[in-house]
Amino acid sequence: MTEPLLNTLEIEPAGVARTCVIWMHGLGADAHDFEPIVPELNLPTTLGIRFVFPNAPIRPITINGGMRMRGWYDVLSLDLPRQEDAEGVGDSDRALTALLDREQQRGIPSDRIVLAGFSQGGAMALHTGLRYRARLAGILALSCYIPLATRLNDERQPANQSTPILITHGDYDAVIPMHYGQQSADVLRTLGYAVEWHHYGMGHEVCGQEIREVAGWLQRVLKPD
Repeated sequence: MTEPLLNTLEIEPAGVARTCVIWMHGLGADAHDFEPIVPELNLPTTLGIRFVFPNAPIRPITINGGMRMRGWYDVLSLDLPRQEDAEGVGDSDRALTALLDREQQRGIPSDRIVLAGFSQGGAMALHTGLRYRARLAGILALSCYIPLATRLNDERQPANQSTPILITHGDYDAVIPMHYGQQSADVLRTLGYAVEWHHYGMGHEVCGQEIREVAGWLQRVLKPD
């Protein structure tokens, strides 16, 4: 059965789209959350980047008293490694895989696509990117962690073993403490991934220095061959 495509907000380049950044929002936000970051990145028009911002499904979130909001998966407990919504992560993984496939059908090779996200969205970028069957240009994971980490070694795909990965985090993050991001970077390095790690004096948010470093990284991984 064909996976239904997520609803998306898309920003097309001035010319022909030659590359793509699929960027997932965090819990309770929506596709518009990172739309304002596009002009701030100030990326060269020659890269021909199509930005795709998908909306997560609306679902009840356990730690928020069952309140319904956009989320890539349920959050069952703040004790992240022990209680995770494997079914929700799996559903979102299939939906994001369908988006990656769709971009290739639109003419953008997989190795010209970056999978990016913030918080829950960043967790999904890591989950899906490391399991995707074709090589991606890069994986960008902001203020997040590896979900279902105990399954990673068995489920990861060799196609993205050498894919550049940028992981960033805030030193004072009270939502997802920084040690989760640092631990994720360390785990991936142990598995032989090319991880770049940065942290900043901020909370669960983004800052100017981070945006500038993300912009430089995107230029490096999406530059023409």
